[in-house]
Amino acid sequence: MIKRKKLPELKNHIEDREITLLVGVRQAGKTTLLRFLEDELKVSGHKTVFLNLDIEADYVHVTSQEGLLKKIRLEIGDRGFVFIDEIQRKENAGLFLKGLYDMNLPYKLIVSGSGSLELKEKIHESLAGRKRMFELATISFEEFVNFRTHYQYENRLDDFFQIEGGKTALLLEEYLNFGGYPKVILSDRVEEKIRVINEIYQSYLEKDIRFLLDIKKTGALTDLFRLVAAQSGSLVNVSELSSTLGIASATVQNYLWYFEKTYIIKKVSPYHANVRKEITKAPLFYFSDLGLKNFGTGDFGHVSLSRIGHLFENFIFNVLREKMENSSSQINFWRTKDGAEVDFVINSGSGLTPIEVKYKRLSKPEITRSLHSFISAYHPDNALVVNLTYKGELPVGETKVSFVPFYELMMFDI
Repeated sequence: MIKRKKLPELKNHIEDREITLLVGVRQAGKTTLLRFLEDELKVSGHKTVFLNLDIEADYVHVTSQEGLLKKIRLEIGDRGFVFIDEIQRKENAGLFLKGLYDMNLPYKLIVSGSGSLELKEKIHESLAGRKRMFELATISFEEFVNFRTHYQYENRLDDFFQIEGGKTALLLEEYLNFGGYPKVILSDRVEEKIRVINEIYQSYLEKDIRFLLDIKKTGALTDLFRLVAAQSGSLVNVSELSSTLGIASATVQNYLWYFEKTYIIKKVSPYHANVRKEITKAPLFYFSDLGLKNFGTGDFGHVSLSRIGHLFENFIFNVLREKMENSSSQINFWRTKDGAEVDFVINSGSGLTPIEVKYKRLSKPEITRSLHSFISAYHPDNALVVNLTYKGELPVGETKVSFVPFYELMMFDI
């Protein structure tokens, strides 16, 4: 099993009465994680019951709340932990769970669902004040490295990265090429990885999204997916996409919204204080999983040098997003009409931190004209230049510019 950092968070919530709701992209490992949590509870002497609604024999027990309670009492008696996997299969799942919660039963509910759960119904409104939601992404780089090094350096990864530069570079290259879907990582041969990612891709577009949108032909949807994958990290113009695909702008926006809500892409909005000089409308999109992005562009397993910089930028975005998950800080980008651009701006409300991403082995401090422009305009206390290997600092006026190797960003306090 690939150890997941989300597990301690789930364990910390296990004694709370709130429903524990685990969501995320399909095949990110939600079922495996819940099974592992169930096993730990059993070892500790707790009673559990696990229902997977993808299995017909389990689904029959959720046709009614009373029917489910009969099944629970049969399996675990008057107290215990109830796991319900793939809850999106249940119609009106939010109201169903709300009713169970409001009965004040002696059972703790741990529930999982894919992105379609939120799209099918107003799950947040139904369970307001009754649940805490945890989002599970595909395997992070840190989780990947721990797995590939057999957890030998589990609590000393920073030392491993600094000492084993060659191995770190090879692991980064592998991760940038194949991404973090568990089944892809666990496949030994490249041919098997390709087969697995193709199944994930087809299942997502041909089954999940086609079903959610209730469309018979997915040609335009597939073409849009590939275009967005190719333009990841670049400004997205909906009108241009509409013209290229020959579909209405409203349809393009709708498809993009569904890609977002099913955890496939993440939208990043521009930071703007001076509307006259800065681009304020067009967003950027980054992919939650690099392997799926690469499959969409035909680069899976053999990313070209011309694309590697943009892919590394997407990788850093995912690292930042994980770091910001439990904070109120926002990740934006900065573009001006004069052509200046900064990859990311962390907006904490009380201050700004610009971040430039360089897929380079820097040997000395290098600060671009764009970063200078941002510093001159906003005078942030700190700025970061994330690169492959170089670590150091350089003052620019009152701003401290820190040069950080990508692997230290995971531990860096922003």
